[in-house]
Amino acid sequence: MSGVRAAPRGRIDKRQAILDAAFRVFARQGYANACVQEIAAEAGVAKPTVYNHLDSKERLFREAMAAAAASATARNLAAVDRLRAPGDDLRPALQEVARRLLDCYVDERSRALWRLLNAELAAFPDLLDVVWGEGTSRVTEALADRLARLALAGRLTIADPARAAEQFSGLLMGPVDSRSRLGTRQVPEVELDELAAAAVETFLAAFGPAAA
Repeated sequence: MSGVRAAPRGRIDKRQAILDAAFRVFARQGYANACVQEIAAEAGVAKPTVYNHLDSKERLFREAMAAAAASATARNLAAVDRLRAPGDDLRPALQEVARRLLDCYVDERSRALWRLLNAELAAFPDLLDVVWGEGTSRVTEALADRLARLALAGRLTIADPARAAEQFSGLLMGPVDSRSRLGTRQVPEVELDELAAAAVETFLAAFGPAAA
């Protein structure tokens, strides 16, 4: 039996509540204007409790950003995993993945994460690796793996799965950035459906079996 004792469930939950509250406050106020007292109030705990879990405002910010990035990455990976069993017709499976990835991208929490990263990057350059390096690259790698398996099965014609994964993402993210005006406009559901369908149409024109 291991000598390492697991942290009590209540302590883990309280820490997560503090990180969630910290992220909301930082998203509203920015790093410089946010205060630990406001974070404590948002989390429904006393200020000393915050410091018992995370000993400084800087650490609060770093860990809140890392937790938000991990949550966003998990959602994106779940979307990509739909290609594990795409069924007989690949197009609707790809469109479902595309639509779910767009939902992740336009989600308010995801937009807040990228706004915060851009705003605070000069002071916290290492967060680029946490949010983009570990998150975005993991999703691209997972998508490349799924596309490679489909290519091996003869359902796609792809020479470089990593590049194809980047291009699939680009077909989604470029247009939605434009439609959302860099996250300042809510994109209607019907437009997101259209963007997903158009991205898949272009992707299959380039990488579908008929291109062989």
